[in-house]
Amino acid sequence: MPFPPAKNTINQTADLLANALRPALPSEVFDFWARELGSTHSKERVFAKIVAKRAESSRAVTLELQPNRHFQGFESGQHVNVTVEIDGRRMTRSYSLTGIARSKRLLSLCVQKVAGGRVSTHLFSESSVGDLIELDTAFGAMTLPAELPSHLLFLAAGSGITPLMSLTRELAARGMPVQTTLLYWARHRSDLCFLSELKALAARHRNFTLRIALTGDAVTQVDELRGRPCTELLAHAIPDLSHQTVFACGHSGFVDEIEAICKPLARSFMSEAFTPPNFNSSGTSADMVNVMLAKSNRLLQVPTHMPLLAALEAQGIHSPSGCRMGICNTCACPKRHGVSRNLKHGGENAEPESNLRICVSSAQTDLTLDL
Repeated sequence: MPFPPAKNTINQTADLLANALRPALPSEVFDFWARELGSTHSKERVFAKIVAKRAESSRAVTLELQPNRHFQGFESGQHVNVTVEIDGRRMTRSYSLTGIARSKRLLSLCVQKVAGGRVSTHLFSESSVGDLIELDTAFGAMTLPAELPSHLLFLAAGSGITPLMSLTRELAARGMPVQTTLLYWARHRSDLCFLSELKALAARHRNFTLRIALTGDAVTQVDELRGRPCTELLAHAIPDLSHQTVFACGHSGFVDEIEAICKPLARSFMSEAFTPPNFNSSGTSADMVNVMLAKSNRLLQVPTHMPLLAALEAQGIHSPSGCRMGICNTCACPKRHGVSRNLKHGGENAEPESNLRICVSSAQTDLTLDL
């Protein structure tokens, strides 16, 4: 009885067929059939194949990805938009790449399952080795400076560990050239990602210190602390903040707490929040304006206190989006006229023909959007 063809042979055959079809088909048709054949080939788009999947904690997995030739690389600490198809609908979310920048042809990202999160649940529970996902251009400013400071302090909570893990791995690949401390918060030990690797790095590099802060489990190890971010805990872990260049990442409440403590004292401070800001939703049903969607010729009424992206989704209109925090620019669209407000800093924009990030902008007057 003949054996089935080896998986590598099947992949090679798919790639050969995809290459043969490339000149004859339009881009969209070629991309469709390449995906149907299990190939990452595309005329323009970045597709990546999941080549490994492993658990990192009780609620997180690492996906190792092999992208096609269109992927242009990244800097350690950056994000990438990931698009998957779920129940026939394309959905996009942002995730940090957890590897180092020199690994252009083998990427890794860590996905933490979020309650109610369709993309995170799909990637955590349903994705398999061999699946294809689509990537966009890497983005994000939480990267190492060209000239490293003498002291780096990484403060992470929950999934905020992911960009800081990338930076830690980058520094380890350089021999850990500066004094680096990582203080990592989680509710339970079972929620901690990369713990064995981090402890091994701390044992190998004298310049790297790891401290764990738990808010649920009791402290049992000498490198552990207990409690939420506060002045006393940070003073105990880091006696002098004035020498520290601080990178903080986690949910928005964590980042706000850390910023209030560290920014006035630290040498410099940079942060990213991994959850959308909790925008003020105190408006009333009377605070409504008209939004005209020029391309689809639809007129809607939306609340002035709600992000435009959320207001459109509430009425069944799904516009492209990624981070939902005003970072990745995926949701940006032209505003033809009207006054909008940036919900992150409160500034108003009355300029016509301006680009609007609708995930963090609300309508203050009647607007026309190029959607």
